[in-house]
Amino acid sequence: MTVELVRTAGRLPGGEGFAALYAQAQQFYAHQMRILDAHGAERWAGTFTEDALLELPHLPAPMPARAGLAHYRRAGAERQRRAGGRLEHWVGRLDVRLHTDGSLRTRCSALAYGTPDQGGSRILYVCVMEDVLVPAGGGWRTAHRRVTRDDLA
Repeated sequence: MTVELVRTAGRLPGGEGFAALYAQAQQFYAHQMRILDAHGAERWAGTFTEDALLELPHLPAPMPARAGLAHYRRAGAERQRRAGGRLEHWVGRLDVRLHTDGSLRTRCSALAYGTPDQGGSRILYVCVMEDVLVPAGGGWRTAHRRVTRDDLA
């Protein structure tokens, strides 16, 4: 069974080039979420372009992503306090579309979960993240992010 899956993988739309882009997008999100969970505001800002826009469910209009860092520092600390332990994010169900301009349009599910000092993890909220990723310095940066939350829809 595994051998058959490996053999058919090369015939999927996009082939090896697309598989490499998909792996790069997965690695980008893994890196970006680790920074977010570590409250590394300056490093997190570096994963966005200078003019990136951020749309969040609690804001009436898009805002410059890097300006959102002050809010993130306060909100992240508060979420961590409420979680009573670690607060982490998990990204999955990633869909990646390559556009002719070389950018990637992505859509994924993102879970925020708390792991209390005592007891098991619990999901705090579920989001959908839609991004435009642009090539930058041999990697990717977010040029636009729209976040919607299932519980606020």
